[in-house]
Amino acid sequence: MVYYRQAGIGQYILNLLRELALLQAETELDLKIYQSRKESRSPTAWLDLAGQPIAKHNLWTPPHHRLEQIALPLELALAGPAVFHSPDFIPPFRRPALNFRPKWYHKIKSVITVHDLAFLHFPQLLTEESDRYYGQIDKATESADLIIAVSKSTAQDITNQLGTPPEKIRVVYEATNPLFRPLDQAEMAKLEETEAAGIVAKLAEKGLKPGESFLLFVSTIEPRKNLPTLLKAYRRLLDDLPEGESRPRLVLAGREGWLFADIYALAEELDLQQALIWTGGVEMPELLWLYNRAACLALPSLYEGFGLPPLEALACGTPALVADTSSLPEVVGEVGQKLPPEEVAAWATALNNAWLERTRRKAEMQTGGPAWASRFSWRKAALETLACYKEVLD
Repeated sequence: MVYYRQAGIGQYILNLLRELALLQAETELDLKIYQSRKESRSPTAWLDLAGQPIAKHNLWTPPHHRLEQIALPLELALAGPAVFHSPDFIPPFRRPALNFRPKWYHKIKSVITVHDLAFLHFPQLLTEESDRYYGQIDKATESADLIIAVSKSTAQDITNQLGTPPEKIRVVYEATNPLFRPLDQAEMAKLEETEAAGIVAKLAEKGLKPGESFLLFVSTIEPRKNLPTLLKAYRRLLDDLPEGESRPRLVLAGREGWLFADIYALAEELDLQQALIWTGGVEMPELLWLYNRAACLALPSLYEGFGLPPLEALACGTPALVADTSSLPEVVGEVGQKLPPEEVAAWATALNNAWLERTRRKAEMQTGGPAWASRFSWRKAALETLACYKEVLD
């Protein structure tokens, strides 16, 4: 999955694997990474862990392939581990006995990570191919020996939507990349000249002045992110700000997902073309710069399995406004501001306050945000994941 796509689940895999690899030196873990045969680099290289011994097995079976449930078990029969972790929902349903032992010998144990059940809540948003793959979720949760949910909200969803017994589910929180932190002026200046130069130039082309702050949205451009509420609230903010007060730009960072045409049409209808800045996908250093420069992050998403952007923003000392739905209250705790997802007036007021009080709020969040974000760590996630492996073996 990491070879094909570096977004959400790919980042989960990268961050978790880095910490699991490091745990080999101090635990009984013997880690082997099943990577795409198209990936020419070793795991040591693409995980940026020089000197760490990481075993690998090149898989011929691509992720989400139509023949995955036939081809992957055959590959495991030749090189199977004691525990096979499927970090993208769907495990191999048929798991061979280890090393061709007799049938009575236990088969490969299965652990899966379920990130969210958005595809059940919003089935109309799925492509035909995605519907085929994620439509296996009932069989996946039944087949797996243990299920990792990335939030209590997702764990409850798995039980309520799929009837999975709670005792089969373990909550293991995600965390931010250690890259995300508050930067001082010198660090920002250096970043602007190097790895973030591209995004700085793009914003400058759109009329954003050097050093000027802005409102920020980070996520995929798709209906589930509830951008209509944010755009309407932003329109109200621009109309209601006092005379003489600077009008903030709204920067929207994220790739197009699906059914995004209506979102662009609404932006035009609200006459926001000159106020919005659509960046498309951004790289990690660019995202670090955006979080540090922004006055606040706004994410009115209707549903999130975990919701990393608010936690990343807080880790950078930037206030986060989120919808009071699904996992988002867990992610931001009492440090973030929680709002009804579709109440435009409430979002307009929150954006107004965040902008007018941006200097004070940003200063206060420089300590509170990183302190809260530090409660989530990938090392902790790796240790808890390793405990899941041990549990299914025991």
